Amino acid sequence: MPRSRIVITGIGGICAMGVDVSSIWESMRAGRSAIGEITTVPLDGLKIRIGAEVKRLPEVEFDRRRLAAMDRYSLLAVLAAGEALRQSGVVVSETNTGRIGAVVGTGLFGAETLEDNYRGLFIAKRSRANVLAVPRAMPSAPTGQVSIAYGLRGPVFGISSGCSSSNHALISATDQLRLGRADVMLVGGTDAPLTYGVLKAWEARRAVARETCRPFSADRDGLVLGEGAAMAVLETYEHAAARGAPILAELAGAGISGDASGIVAPTVEGRVAAMRSCLADAGLLPEDIDYVNANGTGTKLNDSVETQAIRQVFGKHADALSVSSTKSMHAHCMGASGAIELIACVMAIRNGIIPPTANYREKDPGCDLDVTPNIARQRKVRAAISNDFAFGGTNAVVAITEA
Repeated sequence: MPRSRIVITGIGGICAMGVDVSSIWESMRAGRSAIGEITTVPLDGLKIRIGAEVKRLPEVEFDRRRLAAMDRYSLLAVLAAGEALRQSGVVVSETNTGRIGAVVGTGLFGAETLEDNYRGLFIAKRSRANVLAVPRAMPSAPTGQVSIAYGLRGPVFGISSGCSSSNHALISATDQLRLGRADVMLVGGTDAPLTYGVLKAWEARRAVARETCRPFSADRDGLVLGEGAAMAVLETYEHAAARGAPILAELAGAGISGDASGIVAPTVEGRVAAMRSCLADAGLLPEDIDYVNANGTGTKLNDSVETQAIRQVFGKHADALSVSSTKSMHAHCMGASGAIELIACVMAIRNGIIPPTANYREKDPGCDLDVTPNIARQRKVRAAISNDFAFGGTNAVVAITEA
C-alpha cells in the first residue's frame, strides 16, 4: 500500500533576521548576518559578547495572564505558529480540533524563567520561586502553549534531542499523519538561550566564536548562539488538495541515526547513515539533490566531519551540489535551527535561489564543497536536504522537494 505524501502548506518564523518568513528570507537571500553584540540581556562580565537576538518582538494580542504563563521560548513558538496557520488557511473548529496536533522541538528549556528565578533567590534573596516556574520552563511548554493558543486537541507533545530537535519533531509529526492520528500537524522548533547561565555554560565549552560565525571558512573559530522559532503546517497531500490549500513543498523523506560515540564527538559514519537513510526514504538518488542546507556550525571539527560525510554520500555529485550554512546569518538557535533552516529550503525551492554562507573568508582544503560563499546564487532547486546533528550523536536529516 503506497504511503501518504506529506506536504507543507504554511510556514512561520521569528529570529534575529526578521519577525516573519518574508523578512527572514529577504535577509537570507541578501546574505545579511544578524549576529552582533548582545544588548537585550545583562552580560555580567561574560566573555561571550555576541549572539543573534530578536531585538524587538512584534505586538501580541494575548492577555496578561497568558503572557505571564509563557517563557520567551514559548512565546516565540506561538508567534511563529500563528503565522504558519494563517498562511495555510487552516481554520480550527469544534469539528476538526481533535484532528489537528502540534509537536515543538527544543534543545534546552525555559532558560529565561530559570534565570529569573535564580536571580530572585540568590541575588534578590526572595524566599520562593515563581509559582509558574515549572510549567514555564519545562521542555514541553512551547507545545502546550501552541496547543492552548490555537485550540489544538489532536496529538500534542514536545521533543528534545539537542540541536536535532526540529528535524526529529518534523519526522514525528509526519508519523502522526501517516498513522492516521491527525489530519494536520503544526510542527517546528524554538529556543531562547541568550541568558547568563546558558552563555556561561557555552563559555566553558570554548566553542563560541570570538567575532562571528564563519562556517567552512579556514579561519572559523566557533559557533554563535541565537534565539528564534519556526513552525510549519504539515498535511497529507489528499487532505491539503481536498480543501484547496496552498502547497509550498513536500516533505519527501527523513533519516535518523545515532553515533553511539562520545557525547560531544561526532562521527562521519553517523552522519552518512542519516543522509543515506533520508535519500532512501524519499526515493531519491544522490544526483536528485541540488541543495544541502548544512548543519555548518562554524566549529573546526563539525564542518570538516560534515564535509567528509557529504562527500561519502554524494560521491562525484558532491561537486555539483550547492551547500550553505544559514547559521552564518541566524546563528545557532539550538533546537530551533532545523525549523529555521526548513524555511531556507522551502524558499530556495520556491524561488530558485541558494541562500549563501555569510562571513566566509578563506578556503579550507578540508571543507572543499561549493559552500555558496557570501552571495546568494540563482539555481533551480528540485530537491534539498537539511542536516541536523547534535551532541550525543543524535542525527536527523529531512528531504524537501517540489510538490
